[in-house]
Amino acid sequence: MKSFDALGLSGDLVEAIRQLGFESPTPIQEKAIPILLQGDTDMVGLAQTGTGKTAAFGLPLIELVEERNRATQALVVAPTRELSVQITSDLERFMLNVKRLNIVTVYGGASISEQIRKVRQGAQIIVATPGRLIDLLSRKVVDLTHVQYVVLDEADEMLNMGFKEDIDEILSTTPDSKKVWLFSATMPREVREIANNYMNNPKELTMEGRQSGNENIDHQFAVVDDRDKYLALKRFVDYTPDIFGVIFCRTKLDTQRIAEHLIKDGYNADSLHGDLTQAQRDRVMKNFKEKTLQLLVATDVAARGIDVNNITHVIHMNMPDEMEFYTHRSGRTARAGKKGISLAIVSKKEVGRIGQVEKSLKRKFTKVLVPTGDEVCQQKIVGLVHKVRHVEVNEEEIDTFLPEVYHELKDLSKEDIIKRFASIEFNRFLEYYRDARDLNKSDRKSFFDDGGASGESGYSYGDRIFINIGKMDGLEKGNLLGLICDYGDIEKSKIGKIDLKGAYSFFEVDKGLADQVMKGFSGVEYRGRKVRLELTGGRREKQDGDGGGEKKRKYSGKSSGEKSWGGRKSEKSWGSKGRKRY
Repeated sequence: MKSFDALGLSGDLVEAIRQLGFESPTPIQEKAIPILLQGDTDMVGLAQTGTGKTAAFGLPLIELVEERNRATQALVVAPTRELSVQITSDLERFMLNVKRLNIVTVYGGASISEQIRKVRQGAQIIVATPGRLIDLLSRKVVDLTHVQYVVLDEADEMLNMGFKEDIDEILSTTPDSKKVWLFSATMPREVREIANNYMNNPKELTMEGRQSGNENIDHQFAVVDDRDKYLALKRFVDYTPDIFGVIFCRTKLDTQRIAEHLIKDGYNADSLHGDLTQAQRDRVMKNFKEKTLQLLVATDVAARGIDVNNITHVIHMNMPDEMEFYTHRSGRTARAGKKGISLAIVSKKEVGRIGQVEKSLKRKFTKVLVPTGDEVCQQKIVGLVHKVRHVEVNEEEIDTFLPEVYHELKDLSKEDIIKRFASIEFNRFLEYYRDARDLNKSDRKSFFDDGGASGESGYSYGDRIFINIGKMDGLEKGNLLGLICDYGDIEKSKIGKIDLKGAYSFFEVDKGLADQVMKGFSGVEYRGRKVRLELTGGRREKQDGDGGGEKKRKYSGKSSGEKSWGGRKSEKSWGSKGRKRY
């Protein structure tokens, strides 16, 4: 493999990237940089996420853009805010102590007036998302008539997100003499059309083994019941104390809820999805990059542009529908030559999707088992001992406090001290995982495993309530949600799946709230019908009404046992749709 010195880059730029820790170029960099440095050709680069594409086009841009020319000479278009910000950050790092170029990032969700101000100060390179760039073009703020280089990064993803017309409009406002550098993980028909319409005899670089992905990624999968996915996630995290990972979900709602449950369960986690404000997204990404966050829960689109070093694990809470999404997800780990794990937690019905991805990637997935409670506890105790053995002791400062410590422990033997010290952390996990059931999916037909008396609790709503009104009463899910919130006096976040039937319905609430909700509905009528609630299953007791003539209604207490992802067949399952109040 060549060094950066051999690619034609200036000595100052080579030294700058060497100071950043880059010793040798990746395959896409080695092939693309010499071509792009000529500045006289269009190019298509086909390479997966995580292969160093930003440096492949960024280093040549820094060399080619003239420092004294204040006009906009280069335009980089990317699908998401996060990727745009990441590209700008990388370019600024590359050019440090080499050139002073004004690079402006424009994207939606942030102050447009501030972006307009920066552009008008003279943006030699603009990094933009399509929508905000179109907005600034319509306001005649951005002038692309002097652009010499246009980079379309992750072109296939921009088209998947519906930016085809925006890209056409953007490219139509640039000079015919410009050079277009297109980077994409795949080459679907729509991307090929862009190349045909806006590029002149482009050089095409296809990385060998492109479909096989990153060889440093260990692709794994575990099979569990749908309802147990959150429990399995927690087991894997507990079993891997040094995990630093991204957890992918299909929907914004799932992303938010899983992050909330992880935080509630004591994990250092946060979410990243499209409903966050830009300030919130920036805060989350800053914390993740600084590793003050251990787990980032994200949707596919929101995670575009995440370029964080040393991510150990990518965990898929479902298999994505598109092959490209899996490739982009798993590409978050195993960067810069390091190893990484891509783990899919799948239900039995998703196993076939694993086989499809194996064929496409030409890589074999390893089936792994969800750790048992005993295995998690053993791993925790070993990890604690490892920390004790390798902790750095500040001899000078700790000596002052040791006499008091020695005095306090003088009556304990070495063995007793070790046992008690280990138990401080170990007891919590031992209590939690005592009698924890096996989550690994077997060939059994029944899903009715209650799990004994384990303290393990999962992502579910504990109590399922019958209500004797439904669609025939003109009821919609939004109406019922409002009724539960109003009469039950609970927040909608405490309400789980709503299953609307003809003459009746079911809904779920957090454990411990069933009695409150049922008492709140005492004596209530809906369109002339007296409302009756009943907790499904378990013991039954009688509860007096409020004196309004309603019969005593039945409800039951809470049953013991391990909570799970969705409970029984008809209860909450992975991937349920979000709700809105009407």
